[in-house]
Amino acid sequence: MCITRDERVTVVDGGVEQAKAGSGERLERYERLYIGGAWVAPQDGGMMESIDPATGRAWAIVAYGGARDIDSAVAAARAAFEGPWGRMAPHERAALLRRFADLYQRAAPELAKVESRDNGRALRESRADAGGHHTAYHWFASLADKQGGRTIPLDSAVHAYTERLPIGVVGAITPWNVPLMAACWKLGPALAAGCTVVLKPAEQTPCSSLELAALFEEAGFPPGVVNIVPGYGANGAGDHLVTHPGVDKITFTGEGATAKEILKRGADTLKKFTFELGGKAPHILFADADLDQAINAATGSAWALCGQSCALGSRVLVERSVYDQVAEAFTARAAKVRVGRPLDEATHMGPQASRAQMDKTLSYIAKGNDEGARLIAGGAPAEVAGLEGGYFVQPTVFADVSNDMAIARDEIFGPVAALIPFDGEDEAVALANDTAYGLTAGLWTRDLGRAHRTAARIRAGVVWVNTYRYLRWSIPYGGFKSSGWGRENGMEALEPYLETRATVISTTGVFPDAYAS
Repeated sequence: MCITRDERVTVVDGGVEQAKAGSGERLERYERLYIGGAWVAPQDGGMMESIDPATGRAWAIVAYGGARDIDSAVAAARAAFEGPWGRMAPHERAALLRRFADLYQRAAPELAKVESRDNGRALRESRADAGGHHTAYHWFASLADKQGGRTIPLDSAVHAYTERLPIGVVGAITPWNVPLMAACWKLGPALAAGCTVVLKPAEQTPCSSLELAALFEEAGFPPGVVNIVPGYGANGAGDHLVTHPGVDKITFTGEGATAKEILKRGADTLKKFTFELGGKAPHILFADADLDQAINAATGSAWALCGQSCALGSRVLVERSVYDQVAEAFTARAAKVRVGRPLDEATHMGPQASRAQMDKTLSYIAKGNDEGARLIAGGAPAEVAGLEGGYFVQPTVFADVSNDMAIARDEIFGPVAALIPFDGEDEAVALANDTAYGLTAGLWTRDLGRAHRTAARIRAGVVWVNTYRYLRWSIPYGGFKSSGWGRENGMEALEPYLETRATVISTTGVFPDAYAS
């Protein structure tokens, strides 16, 4: 929600003069954008509220940018790319990334708190997530000087070789569910490759990204290498970043419909694109699995991040002979989930990140009931004492779901698990692949042969066997079908940020005269 002069704050020269939350609590203030190594007031943006989804009230006032701010950020990124950053040796870039990683490690506990305030994620999850990002940045730093080309054997008349060169200025657009992790997965490989970046965080969760700017500044990155401009998407900073002729590549994590619009809007300038999009992951539980461990994983992943992750195994495919046992376990586990204030150490699950997301989740619960699925847990807003304005939803489980129901086919992005029975490997694989998505999948079995056979047949970018949501910086992550283009993490993560140049040199200096006879 944008702030105007006659609402809660007075805006003067792009800054906030006074800021009070609805309860009388003083708001946090992020009054500047980070462009060209400087903290600057928006040129044609303004101030917006960041809403605490646990209360439904503003907790911070944040500067947001517009077209002129994006112009300035892109110009700064281009100057850095063609200047000090572009001339810097790869091992020197790596040293700066390592310095940033060390600063990140020190700041991680506070970064986790900011993210939990911004998007409602339980602090125990935010802290575990942010607490490992420094290792990812260190790993990406280790790749900075590993991007050499190859020599190409031809004949004695020429010497040919390739080089891998940074693509240029990157526009990185991150989502509201995991802003710190998404930034890490984009900034790490882009900077290791030698690119410069304009980061546009989601307008719902801008604060933790601006905290990163201070760390880049402290680490000593040249001005313009990293620029951070919160703003709106359509008709705002995001749209201008996508269409800007000075941006060479867009990397986006988010929803598929938005990716299609980005692709259309960026096509005129022939940008490169990487998309990490949605998922409706199948989580397959065979009867011969260690069911205690399988149920730990299936229930834990169903409601992690308040259900707001593209990697969650929300379609739980269960072999029929153990279906009732698994359904009973899901019901019992749902009752044990502590829904509450994100910053409370005891909380397992916080609120949905926004009122719109809560309303969407509740609408899908209604669809599940209407389509004939059997509700066995949750299914309503959660009541949290003292937080009556928060966007809380109970952990929800539907049984007897068929794969053609909306709750099985659509990415809900809420804490809703759909239990689907199957008979045998072939039906499990058919159900798993019967989706528009192909990001992740999981399966549980004690049969090693079955594990290999089934994993090999599933059309997904990541398949976990006897574990789930095991994410590491060195393991490629990305999807098939509507789940995206390209990969993040792993050695493959650098590929989208590099171009190949071939050089062919004559060893003889002889070029025949085509018109000699």
